[in-house]
Amino acid sequence: MAADSQIPWRRSLLVRLLLTSVAIALLSVGATAWLAVQLTTRAIQEERGQVLSDDSEILRRLSGYAATHADWNRVRSTVRTLSRTMDRRIALTTAGGRLIADSATAGTALPARASATVDPLRIDTYTEPGAQLSGIDPRAVGPYLLPPDERAQVRKLANVRLLCMRKNGSDGSTRQIPSGRTLVTADGDNADVPLECADGRLNTPTPTESKALSKLKVLMSPCLDKQPPTHRPFPSPQLDLIPGAPPLAMADYSPLPADYEQTQTCIANARRTQLDPHVAPRAALYLGSRGQQEAGFDLSPANKTKIIGVCGLVLAITITLTAVVAVRLVRPLRALIAAAQQPPERHARVAVTTKDETGFLAAAFNELTARREQLEAQRKAMVSDIAHELRTPLTNIRGWLEVTRDGLLDPDPDLIASLHDEALQLQHIIDDLQDLAAVDAGTLRLHREPLRADELVAQTVSAHRSRAEAAHVRLLTHTDTGLWINADPVRMRQTLANLVSNALRHTPAHGTVTLTARHSGELAVLTVEDTGDGIAPDDLPHVFERFWRAEKSRSRRTGGSGLGLSIVRQFVEAHGGTVTAHSTPGAGAVFTIRLPLTRQPDSPTP
Repeated sequence: MAADSQIPWRRSLLVRLLLTSVAIALLSVGATAWLAVQLTTRAIQEERGQVLSDDSEILRRLSGYAATHADWNRVRSTVRTLSRTMDRRIALTTAGGRLIADSATAGTALPARASATVDPLRIDTYTEPGAQLSGIDPRAVGPYLLPPDERAQVRKLANVRLLCMRKNGSDGSTRQIPSGRTLVTADGDNADVPLECADGRLNTPTPTESKALSKLKVLMSPCLDKQPPTHRPFPSPQLDLIPGAPPLAMADYSPLPADYEQTQTCIANARRTQLDPHVAPRAALYLGSRGQQEAGFDLSPANKTKIIGVCGLVLAITITLTAVVAVRLVRPLRALIAAAQQPPERHARVAVTTKDETGFLAAAFNELTARREQLEAQRKAMVSDIAHELRTPLTNIRGWLEVTRDGLLDPDPDLIASLHDEALQLQHIIDDLQDLAAVDAGTLRLHREPLRADELVAQTVSAHRSRAEAAHVRLLTHTDTGLWINADPVRMRQTLANLVSNALRHTPAHGTVTLTARHSGELAVLTVEDTGDGIAPDDLPHVFERFWRAEKSRSRRTGGSGLGLSIVRQFVEAHGGTVTAHSTPGAGAVFTIRLPLTRQPDSPTP
């Protein structure tokens, strides 16, 4: 191509892309190798401490899952998520060794021994994060889990007690235990709730808790019945037996059991029996590296050779891929250059062969060419229409003047009036073209001021009253009072005048043209409605185009210049409004202008 010989190879996009990619590849490979050597040792040291913290967090989360689920059926997604988050291999097996879930691929051998046991009924990983305490995990609530309505009721009672405490010179805070019950804790060491606030309602078990505590009492009975009657400390279930609730102090038991430890064992065994159906079975937890390999970095000659070989391979792949991409990128750009260098009258286009940025650029270039071709056609049609519109009145004026000059007709008042009408029509077309040219050039100046819509309508009707009477057409108005717009009075009168003139032109004798002005939210709506023949649906989208007429064959005197409605749209849009046209053939047409409302100006001070 001719364009190739004009671009030096040093400035070629292809060469620059190749050189840039090579430099980037060399820098990235070298930097990666250096960072690997510098950071590997430090990473190994830091990883050991992080692994211990991560392993404790994994155990805590899986214990929470076991405490809140009756089985392990849906734990696989949790295991995979934890594995990705913690970057650890996680596997769970039953007490008998059957695999429950494993983040590694199928068939991967388990580590030599389990890292921990997941058993929420005997190991508490919730009370002290990072530690494994003996006891039941407070998250294992089972039948003690409060429904939403009971949670809301207990929370309300807790807030009432807290407010009472603050009114009586004490303070405290609320917290929610895993079962959903809200507790109130007084501030300070050994702080008590004021007697005025200890109404007992907050410590009364809810229906759900009462049912679970009754079941617990039944389970505790066989064990407690083995003790002497005087040593039975729990005549009825108490609130401190709810999972997660703080236990009562030993001084609160009355009488104090002779064998306190045996009693606590009875309670713990009964709670485990009660919660067992609601927690997942005991499982073994295996933890290890996701890659199943020890971290390390070896700079032996063999590894040096591997690094050099990999770097060379990466460099070769980078150059190859860059060359392929660059060629695909440059080819459509060259096609665009060739098309842009074609003569304008050919309206050259390019083939869209890709769906990437260059393809979008080619499509945009084709769209621009199509718009330019359309604008050129519109320009030619507009020049032709202007010549036709100007030729008609000029031909009439010339004809009458030549007849008068030759003495064939006396210059009587009727002739002068006819020539004056033709001159006015010519002036009207020139003024319309001048307005449209000002809009296109962005030089249209609007002199805005607060304007009453009803006065605008009244002035327009008054100016067209005589013409309507001559055509035997009634002019009607319907306006809302107090309707103000911020507009140029001259341009808005010209806008309504064009619409009324158009309506009178297409309304037969004894018809009606109606002007209305009304509120619609934050808008002023002005309409001009006639009872003429209407506009065909196919013609309706074109009514605001320049020099457009629904009937191409009708004369200028009956059809107008074809510029009035185009000027209407330009003036309305310049005021920040919109204009639309609606019509039913045979039932007339309605033109609607919507403009922003403005505030009524203040009355002048006398």
